[in-house]
Amino acid sequence: MSNIKSIKPQTLKGFRDFLPTEARKRQYVISTLKQVFESYGFEPLETPALEYEEVLLGKYGDEGDKLMYRFEDKGKRKVALRYDQTVPLARVVAQYQNQLPIPFKRYQIQNVWRADNTQKGRYREFLQCDADIVGSSSPLADAEAIAVVAKSVEALGFKKFKILINDRAVFRSWQLKLELPDEKATLLVRTIDKIKKVGKTQVKELSIKGGFTPEQIERVFEEIDKSQPTENIKEIFSVLKNYGISQQFFGYSPYLARGLDYYTGLIFEIEIEGYSAGSVCGGGRYDKLIGMFARSASSGKAGKQIPAVGFAFGFDRLIEAMTELKLFPDDLQSTKVLVTIFSPELKDKSLTYSMSLRSAGVSTELYLDENAKMEKQLKYADKKGIPYTIIIGPKELAKNLITLRNMKTRKQKTQSLEEVQKKLFNYSF
Repeated sequence: MSNIKSIKPQTLKGFRDFLPTEARKRQYVISTLKQVFESYGFEPLETPALEYEEVLLGKYGDEGDKLMYRFEDKGKRKVALRYDQTVPLARVVAQYQNQLPIPFKRYQIQNVWRADNTQKGRYREFLQCDADIVGSSSPLADAEAIAVVAKSVEALGFKKFKILINDRAVFRSWQLKLELPDEKATLLVRTIDKIKKVGKTQVKELSIKGGFTPEQIERVFEEIDKSQPTENIKEIFSVLKNYGISQQFFGYSPYLARGLDYYTGLIFEIEIEGYSAGSVCGGGRYDKLIGMFARSASSGKAGKQIPAVGFAFGFDRLIEAMTELKLFPDDLQSTKVLVTIFSPELKDKSLTYSMSLRSAGVSTELYLDENAKMEKQLKYADKKGIPYTIIIGPKELAKNLITLRNMKTRKQKTQSLEEVQKKLFNYSF
């Protein structure tokens, strides 16, 4: 009798499998984003899942440090799973700065991990899509990052969206007026970042708990309410117009804060009309992060600051928004035709035809059981969402023809292989 314990098939909380239907949606979005990124000259980058703990720690604020997966490996090294892709990018630029072209324009599409409380739209392993420009402090770079975001969502089919734009300089101005130390100002920015989720009243309560007086909070709100776009933002807006981005798609948002500590100037988020779960993309300028890594090997002193600007798409939110708004194409199934096997005696003919279709550039699957009933084979095509099936029986074989069946309309035609090939490239009848 076997002593093997049965194992319940399940994923860890906050981790997911993606079956073919969902995986195809994800691949469609990735492919679309890659095309847009590369059309602007961005190149792919991949970094390890594990980094030394010191590389990541302290770059995301206290909350980020708490959510980071950290542990000791078998060599007693303190390591951490990638929390985002911006800090690993900073490490890469510092490590390979003599090998990289400057400005360095890269995109990165990889998983990140956060030990977060799981809820709708929030997972512990998820995909991020980043694009960054390193080495340029010009408003041209800021505007191009925003333009890439706009063109990306347009390419995915979104028609109504808004890119909300602000500048961290606005917060520094009221920090000086209120004579707040950096630590308290940082705490206040993180709290203001929650306004959309919890409202002004609760933000006031959080701020008072953080040591601010109600009068200070009111003054901060007054300063934000009367703030105007900085000269930097005005210049970015001007460049965006020259990039061909309509003004209806972007605007100044004085309460936009983005709580991450490393932002130094421009910050932005994008919201989709008709999708209420939050922004699908966020980013900004971070001119001091890479300098934390750019240290002289001989002296150990901090190297020069390297300016950078970039953004990250919330990939799961993109998928969710596209699904809700029905933006995915109907023909995501990559296999266009299933070649059935009428009988064991005709399997070689089915194999020959399937090879001919593939050679002609048609994605083709051959049913892999010569003894299966035709009904079972057609149900298989339906379940996989394959739009067409090919049937080659004795009648077809005698005339050197094949029957092409449309699985959606249930219509079928008997014709030559060449005609079928032409029809499959049009994908309809």
